[in-house]
Amino acid sequence: MDIHKAFRMKGGVGDNSYSKNSSLQKRVADKVKHITMEAIQQVFLAKKPKSLGIADLGCASGPNALSIIKQVVDAVDNASRAIQQPPPEFRIYLNDLPTNDFNTIFLGLPDLYKELSRGTKPPLYIAACPGTFYGRLFPDHSLHFVYSTNSLHWLSAVPRGIYDEEGRSMNGKSVYISERSPPAVRRAYLQQFQEDLSLFLKSRSRELIRGGRMLLVLLGRTASDHAHCANSFLWELLYQSLAHLVAQGEVEEEKLERYDVHFYAPLKEELEDEVRKEGSFRTEMVEMFEMERADVSGSYGTAVAKAVRCIQESMLAHHFGEGILDKLFHHYAALIDQESVKRDVRSTTALLLLTKL
Repeated sequence: MDIHKAFRMKGGVGDNSYSKNSSLQKRVADKVKHITMEAIQQVFLAKKPKSLGIADLGCASGPNALSIIKQVVDAVDNASRAIQQPPPEFRIYLNDLPTNDFNTIFLGLPDLYKELSRGTKPPLYIAACPGTFYGRLFPDHSLHFVYSTNSLHWLSAVPRGIYDEEGRSMNGKSVYISERSPPAVRRAYLQQFQEDLSLFLKSRSRELIRGGRMLLVLLGRTASDHAHCANSFLWELLYQSLAHLVAQGEVEEEKLERYDVHFYAPLKEELEDEVRKEGSFRTEMVEMFEMERADVSGSYGTAVAKAVRCIQESMLAHHFGEGILDKLFHHYAALIDQESVKRDVRSTTALLLLTKL
């Protein structure tokens, strides 16, 4: 499966769209907002550029990306007023894979421009930049600030090392790392993450100016054993839901055994090690924090299932067909409701603030 062609957030503004089911991602962005705004202000005050280049990598679809843009413009505008200097013009690049629904973002631009025009805001130029961030996207030294949230836990590919010599997955009874996964599978996922993050850092080191900042926010874990993490727990429930459809004859068992996700939740130490090995950045901050369970009206399981569906639907439909999706996520929601009574499932998020050397 070509991840770059198959993987995308659910576009549009329908009930199952990313636009309508990305409140968790918004909560994460809001939780780290003070760090984001302070970092961009520090870059502006240190460099005082006339044109400020900013990239949002993995912007997805919907209103979250535009919300961040407004916050950034306001933060820099306030900093420029504090030093009695004209604000810079803004070059803001929204990046995601070519299959991403950029149109839904751009439909919100007139309202954003209207809101910003109420004050004396500086020129603002926004453009889409489709492509994988595991590689170059921008010219040398063209960016001052890079921001990526809820994206870097997605790998460039399912790790090659999980397949045996005949091309069969050694992780056939799981879709991600679980208690049933052999050590080779765990090693393969870590190696893929290391290769991907190293390439990401190398690419951004060419694109950022010296002294530029990069804020990376992604799902992570605090325990060395993947199976005891909330992220792995949700993948396990997805596997159980697929296995339920196998038992009902809705899905072929062989298809389930060939399905693995391109995801990795790193430890704090794994992030720090890659930054140190790559060598182009100084670590200013690295934190791990848990997101409290959101208050929802109605079924908590349904809310989580819709949030997972808007992200995974494209991959599941490509592999199993669209016909199973409603039954799959109905059962998945029921499992989450059952298990959430027994345990408090809280996802762990990693934050990494870097400065280009």
